[in-house]
Amino acid sequence: MRLTLLKSKLHRARVTAADLNYEGSIAIAPELRRAAGFLLHERVEIYNVTNGQRFATYVIGGTRRGEIMVNGAAARLVQPGDEVIIAAYAEFEPAEAAAHEPVVVLLDARNRPKRQR
Repeated sequence: MRLTLLKSKLHRARVTAADLNYEGSIAIAPELRRAAGFLLHERVEIYNVTNGQRFATYVIGGTRRGEIMVNGAAARLVQPGDEVIIAAYAEFEPAEAAAHEPVVVLLDARNRPKRQR
């Protein structure tokens, strides 16, 4: 049996842009991808704290510091300034799961890491 656990998350990121005309994805700044351990093209779940919307997409490389840009159809589910949680999950064997600790990156209002667990 394999168990699905939280791998990592960016907690309370602020959406910096939304582009309906871009093919679907979420652009995340390089320093934030590194901090959370997100890979390019990795599936992520987005939880919009501001309006309650929840959706999934995949990570692409952002270019600007602090960038969180939601693209494609998902751009209808956010507005710049919305607070979101961006979470990735992974599968583990029970023995691995018992020892697993997710990476949690808490962000400030300018998408700068203020604490990491």
